[in-house]
Amino acid sequence: MHARVAEVFRDEYARVVSSVLRIVRDIDTAEELVQEAFAQALDHWPTSGMPERPGAWLLTTARRRALDQLRRVRRAGARAGALEYETGLGARDEIPDVRDPDAIPDDRLRLIFTCCHPALADDSRVALTLRLVGGLSTAEIARAFLAPEPTIAQRLVRAKRTIRERRLPYDVPEGAELSSRRPAVLAVVYLVFNEGYAAHTGEALVRDDLCHEAIRLGRMLADLMPDEAEVLGLLALMELQASRTAARIDAEGGLVLLAEQDRSRWDRALIAAGFAHLEQAGTLDGAGPYRLQAAIAACHARAASWEATDWARIVALYADLAEVAPSAVVELNRAVAIGLAEGPAAGLAALDRVDARALRGYHLLPAARADFLRRLERWAEAATEYRRALELVDNPREREFLASRLAACEAHD
Repeated sequence: MHARVAEVFRDEYARVVSSVLRIVRDIDTAEELVQEAFAQALDHWPTSGMPERPGAWLLTTARRRALDQLRRVRRAGARAGALEYETGLGARDEIPDVRDPDAIPDDRLRLIFTCCHPALADDSRVALTLRLVGGLSTAEIARAFLAPEPTIAQRLVRAKRTIRERRLPYDVPEGAELSSRRPAVLAVVYLVFNEGYAAHTGEALVRDDLCHEAIRLGRMLADLMPDEAEVLGLLALMELQASRTAARIDAEGGLVLLAEQDRSRWDRALIAAGFAHLEQAGTLDGAGPYRLQAAIAACHARAASWEATDWARIVALYADLAEVAPSAVVELNRAVAIGLAEGPAAGLAALDRVDARALRGYHLLPAARADFLRRLERWAEAATEYRRALELVDNPREREFLASRLAACEAHD
């Protein structure tokens, strides 16, 4: 029963917290009330059995507690602001009906936009989103990012304090503000995914827990914003990339390059979901960065082999991506694609045009240069670049791979 309640907790936490937060307007208070509702479930369900709709039970219980608290506040004559808001809900004369939780508006979008408000620091946005939207505990977030638990706790405290002191609005922005804020929401989800897909810290190359959590958040966003093409593009991108996870590591946990992966190990269900979401997002006319990246990932997913990959199409898509989201990393990826489409000499020439100053701490630039030099059998120059890459890389699995390539170049020199 405890395991089942924990599963319900994870699935329903965001919906229940966001609904309670709409009433009490304070994150800490909302969390306390929701925790009380889950504690009540643990007391009752082992003997009475889990309800047919556990989420509805929890939502009703938590909202009743919140409304009871509002009544106590009103009787005490304490918070005029709370009373004014309660009036706006129609609660002064008639308490909102909580018997049918399906009739209660879904407030998760409000919660997501609050967690990802630009006034919050990036690391605080991630922590708060995983806590309130993902339902992860402080300890789980700390384990996910291999950070000390007190550090994560402090980020959460800091984020909640900023929301409270700056009175950040608990709402979904409209018009131009919505367009300007949406990228911050998507960036938080993709940051979580990328940390899982190519972990910067720890021994593992891939963190499945973070990938799964990011995709779960992406699916929630797609449910809440089904007409937003970039939301669907992000979800498709994550699903298509995650489909290759099992093939990216060997039996010892080492890195397996895309060219050498066993494509029969790719997750066909995730690929199908990614294709469906990319198609649902519409044509690429006017596409943003996530749809374009998803289209690139789709090129890999469609190719029966490395040799069959449509590299010319990928080069063109990276050119489009450079137009809408210019960055040195995009240019680096485009240069690599050019090298694979036109040969290593062309790739080296394209790499020479990349802004090396912007990527001076990025190990994949010298690694890419080293790979093209290796393919041209310029062993000494390749070894020099591999050494540069080794000085910059953090993940031990990637270090092992680069070290093996360096050893091979030194053996030829």
